[in-house]
Amino acid sequence: MTSLGNNAPRRYFIDAGGRRVLIGLTPEETFEFERLDSEQLPGQAGRPVARDGDAPWQAAGERRWLELYEKHEGAWKAWMAQSRAERPRGFNLY
Repeated sequence: MTSLGNNAPRRYFIDAGGRRVLIGLTPEETFEFERLDSEQLPGQAGRPVARDGDAPWQAAGERRWLELYEKHEGAWKAWMAQSRAERPRGFNLY
């Protein structure tokens, strides 16, 4: 995750094998997500942008990226809520 001034919470953790893994994903899913994320964006190189109702134009890789992103984002939100609940009163990260 790009951090502006290193103030943003980290979205990765280090697993028992020493691998950097996105919260909520397996090491394999993290690798897949990062690979898909690094591929060309929709609409580049003459590739049409998917819009509502344009599901046939949406590549399988784009759908898989979204599935992995939603899985990570849900786990991330749950982790943040738990972290806030466990934080001592009066403690503020910002």
